[in-house]
Amino acid sequence: MDTASETPATGISADEFQALEQKVLRAVELIKAEREARETEQKARLAAEAELAQLRAQFDSHSTRSNVVEDELKTLRQERDAVRKRVEKMLQQLDELA
Repeated sequence: MDTASETPATGISADEFQALEQKVLRAVELIKAEREARETEQKARLAAEAELAQLRAQFDSHSTRSNVVEDELKTLRQERDAVRKRVEKMLQQLDELA
C-alpha cells in the first residue's frame, strides 16, 4: 500500500476521495438550487393566489353593482312608460277639447 496515495483504513486513493468530494459538493449545490427554485415558485404561487382572491372580490363587487344598475334601469324604463302613457292621455284629452 502506497501511503501517499491511499488512506490506510479504506484503501481509497486521494484522487478517488477528491472525486467523491466533488460529487458531494455538486449534490449540495443542486439541493441549494432546488430549494431556492422551490421557494421562488412558492412565493410566485402565493402572489398569484392573492391576486386571484383580489380579482374575485373585484368581480363580485362589479357583479353586485351590475345587478343594482340593471334594477335601476328597469325602474327607469317603467317610469318612462308610465310618463309616456300619461302624456298620451293628456294629448288625447286636449284633442277632445279642440
